[in-house]
Amino acid sequence: MLNLIFVFAIIISFVFYFYFKTKQFRSPLPIAKNWYKSKANIGLGSLILSFALNQAYLFPSLFTFIIVAILAARGILVIVENIKKARHYGQFVEEEFRINQ
Repeated sequence: MLNLIFVFAIIISFVFYFYFKTKQFRSPLPIAKNWYKSKANIGLGSLILSFALNQAYLFPSLFTFIIVAILAARGILVIVENIKKARHYGQFVEEEFRINQ
């Protein structure tokens, strides 16, 4: 059952990443592009984190736990860093849309 939850989280994270990466490429506005990039990277970080947790659940060995610790730390760092970036760019996105319409 826990494996299904991790697989579901992996799929949702990938969809989240793909959606915002597509929005990033299609946006002509620079601040909106950076905002979408930050949101896509949050999805990527959660994908890395959920993949690491899934591997720890499936293959419980010392070597796996070492790799999982590295991946989980990296995933958490990517998520935290890009949440800060998304909040920063989010302040200016609405204004940029309003100015450029």
